This record gives sequence, structure tokens and C-alpha cells, in this order.
Amino acid sequence: MPELPEIVSYIDAMDTRITNTTLETVRVKSFSSLRTYDPPLDAVFGKQVTGLRRIGKRIVFAFPNDLFVVLHLMVAGRLHWHEERKQIPGKIGLAAFDFTDGTLLLTEAGTKRRASLHVVRGEEALAELDPGGLELSEASPDEFASALNAERHTLKRALTDARFISGIGGAFADEILHRAKLSPMQTNTNLSESEINRLFVASKEILDEWTEIRREETGDGFPKKVTAFHPKMAVHGKYGEPCPVCGTAVQRIVYASRETNYCPECQTEGRILADRSLSRLLKDDWPKTIEDLDS
Repeated sequence: MPELPEIVSYIDAMDTRITNTTLETVRVKSFSSLRTYDPPLDAVFGKQVTGLRRIGKRIVFAFPNDLFVVLHLMVAGRLHWHEERKQIPGKIGLAAFDFTDGTLLLTEAGTKRRASLHVVRGEEALAELDPGGLELSEASPDEFASALNAERHTLKRALTDARFISGIGGAFADEILHRAKLSPMQTNTNLSESEINRLFVASKEILDEWTEIRREETGDGFPKKVTAFHPKMAVHGKYGEPCPVCGTAVQRIVYASRETNYCPECQTEGRILADRSLSRLLKDDWPKTIEDLDS
């Protein structure tokens, strides 16, 4: 899923290409992605883009007359820029936004169509699409603590709940928890004040660092290979590889289609966290410590 750093890099790249240009038309192939009907989509045809902004993981296109187009890429949605008009791809194409100077294609891999497109009028209607999460760039430690503990969950889930903290998905939650040296399965309400402060600092650092990494990689181009996996990541997607801090093999927890990666030495005091499927299968043979893994 594109998270805050990827969304920012998309907005940066689009700002130089479409702000103050005219959206001539939108060709929609999959109408399941269009979630509103009033105002109609053609209300923005022929109008100039006055600005771009972010609401959580959503991209907002602003138009005159208080009109907004809101795009949520969800897990597999991606954007592609072409300086000439392009056909919508056959299998993965959802829509094409034709601007004065090029076409912005919206695609989504896989069979499930989760990416969404809304057209709304007014700031009040726009605010209804905001899940309400705290923006870390503007937050104080106390505000972060309140958001983190709004409901009782594991740290991984608490960090990725868009209702309380904005812009963090599974990939950067793994990186944040590794930086903070905290277990992804630790309960948020059991943290000490120093652990909360450590998590707050790590969250801001990781998002800032990765926003700069994405910007540097994109340069004057348009974001490509937007994925949750990156060679510079410390633990996410690095199962079995050595932790860059201590050298211990990175471990994982798999549940449904979601994966959590962590370092047992840095984050769980040497304990191997139970995988819901494999630990049940292996029972007593499931390794519980780093020493068990080595043996």
C-alpha cells in the first residue's frame, strides 16, 4: 500500500505537471471505483487544477467552485504519467485523467477493485472523507500518546489505524517499531512514558527519512516501482536476512495476506513471536528463542 512517503512523492510529481492545467476529461473503465454521483464526474471536465493536497493516504485534486476529486489508491492502486494520451490498460486499468499536457493513468493490480474515486463539493464534504488520523509532522508527544492509546491494540495495529494516526501502513510500521526497539505484538496501553517518546521520535524520523528517499529517487521524474519493499528497509520484507543493527535473522508473523517483520534481538528480547499458522502446526517444535533457531 502506498503510505505517506509515496503519496507525498506522487503529489510532488503531479504538482509540476498538472497544477494550473486543465482536466479535459476522465475516461473511467471500472465504474466500481467511482463512489459518488453528485456532483457528477463531468462537473470537473474543462476546469483547471488549482492545487493538490493529501488527506491521510488520499490524494486531493482541487478545482474552482469548491470542487474536489479525491483518490484513494488503497493497497494495489498506482498512478502513471504519460506526456501523450494513452489507452487504459486492459487488465489493470481503472481510469485515465486527460490533462492539457498529458494523461494520468490509474491502475490496480489483482482481482479486487478497492481503489476509489470521489467527487465532492465543499470543505465540509471533503472533511467527511478524512479518517481523522493525527498528522505526525504537526503533533506533540502528548497528542501522539493520546492517538496511540485511543483503543487497546497491538502496537502494529495501533500505528496503522488511520482513524488515529495518519499515513502509516504495514511497511513503515515495521520500520518504526524496529527503530524504536519495540515488539509489534506489545499492547499499546502497556508502554512506559519513555517507550512512547521513543516510538514518537522513531515514527517522525522514519516518515521524514523515507519521504526524502522517495523524493530523491523520483527526482524530476514520476514515481515508479511504488512498492512496500525496498532494499534500504531494515526489516520489512527482509525475512531471513540479517538485521542491520545486530545481525540476527529477521523473523516474520504471517496472518491472512499480511506479514509483520521484526528482529527478535532488537525488539523482543530474543523471543520468537508465534506465527498463527505455523506455530499451531509445529506446536512444541516451534522455536521460541534465537537459540532455538540456531539449533
